[in-house]
Amino acid sequence: MLGMYKVLDLTDVRGELGPMLLGDLGADVVKVEPPGGSAARREAPFADDGNGAPRSLSFQAFNRNKRSITLDAQQAADRQTLNALIQRSDFLFESHPDGPLAAFDVDFAAARALNPRLVYVRLSPFGSTGPYAGYQANDLVLAAMGGPVSIQGVPERPPLRLSVPQVWRHAGAEAAAGAMAAHRRMQQTGEAQFVDLSAQSVMTWTMLNGMLAHPIQGFDFQRNGASLVAGDMRIDMVHACADGYVLALPSSQVLCGCLPWLIEEGLADASLQDTDWLAYDDTMREANDEVFNIPQGVALLKALFERHSKQALFEYGLANNITLAPVNTLQELLAMQQLVEREYWHPLPDTESAQVRSPGLWAKPSVAGMSVRGNAPAAGEHSDEIRAELQTAARADAAQATAEGGSLPFAGLVVADFSWVGVGPISTKYLADHGAHVIRVESETRPDVLRGALPFKDMEPGLDRSQFYGDFNTSKQSLTLDMKKPEAIEIARKLISKADVMVESFAPGAISRMGLGYADVKQLNPSIIMVSTCLMGQTGPAAQVAGYGYHAGAMAGFYEVTGWPDLSPSGPWLAYTDTIAPRFVSVLLAAALDRRRRTGEGCFLDVAQIETALHFLGPELLDLQLNGVAATRMGNRSAIAAPQGCYPCLGEDRWCAVAVDTEEQWQALCRVIERQDLCTERLADHSTRLQAHDEIDTAISAWSTSRDAYDVMSTLQAAGVPAGVVQRSSDLIQDPQYAHRKFHRYMEHSVMGNVPYSGHQYVIEGYGNGPRAPAPALGQHSFEILSGLLQMGDEEIAESYASGAVS
Repeated sequence: MLGMYKVLDLTDVRGELGPMLLGDLGADVVKVEPPGGSAARREAPFADDGNGAPRSLSFQAFNRNKRSITLDAQQAADRQTLNALIQRSDFLFESHPDGPLAAFDVDFAAARALNPRLVYVRLSPFGSTGPYAGYQANDLVLAAMGGPVSIQGVPERPPLRLSVPQVWRHAGAEAAAGAMAAHRRMQQTGEAQFVDLSAQSVMTWTMLNGMLAHPIQGFDFQRNGASLVAGDMRIDMVHACADGYVLALPSSQVLCGCLPWLIEEGLADASLQDTDWLAYDDTMREANDEVFNIPQGVALLKALFERHSKQALFEYGLANNITLAPVNTLQELLAMQQLVEREYWHPLPDTESAQVRSPGLWAKPSVAGMSVRGNAPAAGEHSDEIRAELQTAARADAAQATAEGGSLPFAGLVVADFSWVGVGPISTKYLADHGAHVIRVESETRPDVLRGALPFKDMEPGLDRSQFYGDFNTSKQSLTLDMKKPEAIEIARKLISKADVMVESFAPGAISRMGLGYADVKQLNPSIIMVSTCLMGQTGPAAQVAGYGYHAGAMAGFYEVTGWPDLSPSGPWLAYTDTIAPRFVSVLLAAALDRRRRTGEGCFLDVAQIETALHFLGPELLDLQLNGVAATRMGNRSAIAAPQGCYPCLGEDRWCAVAVDTEEQWQALCRVIERQDLCTERLADHSTRLQAHDEIDTAISAWSTSRDAYDVMSTLQAAGVPAGVVQRSSDLIQDPQYAHRKFHRYMEHSVMGNVPYSGHQYVIEGYGNGPRAPAPALGQHSFEILSGLLQMGDEEIAESYASGAVS
């Protein structure tokens, strides 16, 4: 799809996934490394390279489909080589500060002078400028400052991050999406683009409905482990089973599905079949001891689950159309038949010529354009061939290209959005915010569940009062259709015939049964790009698994690596994979649109959310296969650095994350907390401090507990120690860095009034990108769309309303 483009990769571990995604889509990615190789090659975990030297498995996971050249910034010839590479490239990615590019004294201005059509992408902790731009940061600090840590974990213990590094994996994928939007803008303007990505903002988007909880509803969400909170009840979703844990919502659907098994095993009386299940579901909102209720349902499910294995429960769920999601370990992921049958895994030869498996291609397109053409290169492996290529004439297309015009990157495109909940709507929001005309097709009889979910404006429920829905659907219009009616299907066909893109997230096969599968819509509109996204993909034995992102999070291994080692899994906040997959889908859509611009051809794209998410566990999957190390939950601690944790501060539930990476930072921490006695031979390196972590935690907590969290942060940052307040939504709305970046955008909603919306995770210089309009009320634009875009006459529109096809 992107085979005509060249990408310069000057990232280290901070964002190297982004260039790899473009490489998977066909781009020629050149990784520029210093003599001795990129710092990313020294990132744990490691395996023996066959010659007794360590090989970074993190580097292996995120650097396939790249070529490597080594350049010495001290050599004039190598500086000229870098300049020549910049002149011939379409994209440049750099980690900042102190990334590989810094030694060459090249910044955006210098790169733009060399190549006036370059897309220059900078990944940094907080953004290039602003009050926190110079702060020290790492995975824990950014997860704390971004907000997700505040709502993860159990209330009895400190707030939590995931025990596996996630920040720069999110940032890399989002950087690729930002790069593609900027590239489209470059084609319109003819000018170089600077994309300034903030990893803090990237992590804020993993909070989902927690991003704006306080300014919308008046209070922050609280962490409750793997439980749903309903009134005064905490409803467990993670339950022990015979060989681990399974995630299941104790809804009437799940309980009814399990009832024959419960009765067969003598755990429930047959009279339970006569239960008023509507009254049962109502007890999720308000306890009622007079009817069979949620706590009793949970008890029955727990009794059943503890008798059976994860696999047996999963297979029972598949057979009975209910979702009993196993909390998979990494080993179980490697054995998952769904992934095997979809040929997901990419074989990676190890040093003994055996094969280990790494996460493979993350979409299945109907056309050529995605492939794995090579594994991670050796440092400088392609130096000679790349230098030889520079001796040939430069590409003519870049020099001769002219600006196409256009106000916004995706202006003029029409998108038919038949998706709902998280992944699909967030993906189409990417197109909408950047100018596309996105029509969100909804149902009044079965509205998007997010319309009925917190946070509600002023805690007043209503289908048009949820900012959970609002944040995911900015810049769109809403058309309400009852897709059970043939008249509505006909209107959908009219919309699809005018669309450039169609996105749907029904259960596999459902859209085809409506007569709107890819074979059908291709006849209507041969150049349409259609995306079908669901948990497991459109094919395979588990394709019909239904559920939400928290089911996918459990099945994809993220619950296993979130929590405390002595407790059951806590899991990330809500639907974690809903924060991963849209980054991949956005890149994929932009690439497919670029291909269509050049060829006129559409395509079908099958995206399994689990297959995108597993890339965020890539190094850990390799570590298990090559070293036998199984990643699991470790609280806030790191396996390779200490101390790292969240420490109590003055005030109710106030915390500051402190995460030491180096010996210098450790010594500075000891000085600040006036515990130089800890800087002894006994605690002279990470390994000894890991063993004494409890003792060190006590010392830090004794110092922090009487201090304001922001004072703790600023004091430690001034000493060069990575530290960041565990920020809640009430803090983020006042964050000076976010104010500097204009992250929050206030807009007038037709029902909620003037409310804030979360902004983009990157700033494109000179563009002011972000949400362009508030989310729509349900069906707000139905008449406008029918009469305008679809050019239906008054009589036809009246009949559509009268039949109930439109509401």
